[in-house]
Amino acid sequence: MRRYLSVWFPEWSLDRLRRARRGATTARLPSEKPADLKPFVLYEKSAHGLVVAVANLPAQANGIHPGLSLTDARATLPDLQAEELDRQGDHMALAGLAAWMVRFSPLVGFDGEDGLILETTGCDHLFDGEADMAASLSTRLTRTGYAHRIAFAGTPGAAHAFARTAAGDNAPVIQPPGTDAEGLADLPVRGLRLSDTTEALLRRFGLTRIGQLYGIDRKALARRFHSRQAAEAVGLRLDQALGLRPAPILPLRAPPEYTARLPCPEPLTDAPGISAGLSRLTDELCAQLARSGLGAQCFGFHAFRSDGEVCSLHVNAARPVRDPAHVLRLFRERIERIDPGFGIDLLLLEALRTGPMESGSRPLGDDIAPVAIDEIALAALADKINARLGEGIVTFTSPEARHPPDASEEQRAFAGKIPEGASAPDIQSGLRPVRMLSRPERIEVIAEVPDGPPLRFVWRRVVRRVVRADGPERIAPEWWTYLSPANGRASTLPRTRDYYRVEDEGGRRYWVFREGLYGDGRGSGPDWFVQGMFA
Repeated sequence: MRRYLSVWFPEWSLDRLRRARRGATTARLPSEKPADLKPFVLYEKSAHGLVVAVANLPAQANGIHPGLSLTDARATLPDLQAEELDRQGDHMALAGLAAWMVRFSPLVGFDGEDGLILETTGCDHLFDGEADMAASLSTRLTRTGYAHRIAFAGTPGAAHAFARTAAGDNAPVIQPPGTDAEGLADLPVRGLRLSDTTEALLRRFGLTRIGQLYGIDRKALARRFHSRQAAEAVGLRLDQALGLRPAPILPLRAPPEYTARLPCPEPLTDAPGISAGLSRLTDELCAQLARSGLGAQCFGFHAFRSDGEVCSLHVNAARPVRDPAHVLRLFRERIERIDPGFGIDLLLLEALRTGPMESGSRPLGDDIAPVAIDEIALAALADKINARLGEGIVTFTSPEARHPPDASEEQRAFAGKIPEGASAPDIQSGLRPVRMLSRPERIEVIAEVPDGPPLRFVWRRVVRRVVRADGPERIAPEWWTYLSPANGRASTLPRTRDYYRVEDEGGRRYWVFREGLYGDGRGSGPDWFVQGMFA
């Protein structure tokens, strides 16, 4: 049977703000009790002006509640402290906490704006049962300063309801499998993830407990509500909580198929300890891959710190690999980026983008059986380069079938494979320059012959006199790429180009072009540019 864990943070926005102000490594002080706090609210803009979005306990004790206008709240408490609610900051912090929750389950998703839902099926044995799992999670959340409620159940909806209506401080709810219906019967209907309007309608009809909805006629409920949508929402949420209809969670990331984890009895605080742990995890993970006959092209290494933060590294390989020594070489240049903080209590290594390993023997040496490219050695070279310099730093030029010369090639990252033609670019027997500028640079023509090359031009503030020239090579624009899908007509086309190979009196050769033709009816006269240089 599937099991789900719901974690609700009843004071999420306040705890997040408090943690951000004091620093991520500082938890709530023991002496900081609600009675010692001053009334404080977070407000946000609405159609009716500024309204209270969140109020702490002292503010609530004075009659201030969410939805109250900020003006009325200040009238009630003149010394009320207030700040604007940062929903984006709250969401980003919750996403960061969800990434840290991966230590308990690979499937973690949002449960509203102030909660998380985890599928823990098969994960509780790593903590000797759900009770110890809840205790471990609660201890770490308390240490980081987050007030929380925890509940286990057989469906996401039931876990949500138990966490928000039955769980308490240091009192998690662990509903035994198969008993969700009995446990939900006495809970208030606000645990069903209904809108405020729908909850108010249920209370108006005297339906305050979830159990009262079990045997009610759905059609009669719709007639009472005078709203088919509201009645269907009640039925949907009830069926999802009872497991009669699916309630899939949307995980923040796809769970990896192969993982290895290493709990640390004593927090790791130095690089040698982290490297030793990574070595153990690599051996274990590669053994799992070998048993399945697979390799991986991406590996993720996560270090879970005791302060609720996660440090992660990802490395990529050109082809699926499972050699522990090779994987460790990929991480070697980056392992120092892991900041242990006040200590790391869990290490996790994941294999991503898994695939079958290529079997067979490597080719003989060039002296016995010459081959054009040793693909295995080339992939290993790419892995070393990317691990040392970073991915995308080393590139190669790949030809493109385009008319404009400045669009006839593309720079691609070196990933261990070189497509056909990329290693020997076509320069048309000297008709194309060896060096092409990333974009053409304008030149000022001092003397020119109509429909011919310039006699003298200025480029980069230097006057260059042309002594030899060859051309023109006329290249028309790609008119078919400018067709309008609405009427099939071409929009404004670039002007035709005439290319020339010219040499100045110093022996330097350039590839220049005239953009536009004399008398082509395109307005101003042609412009001149330098496209590249010959060797």
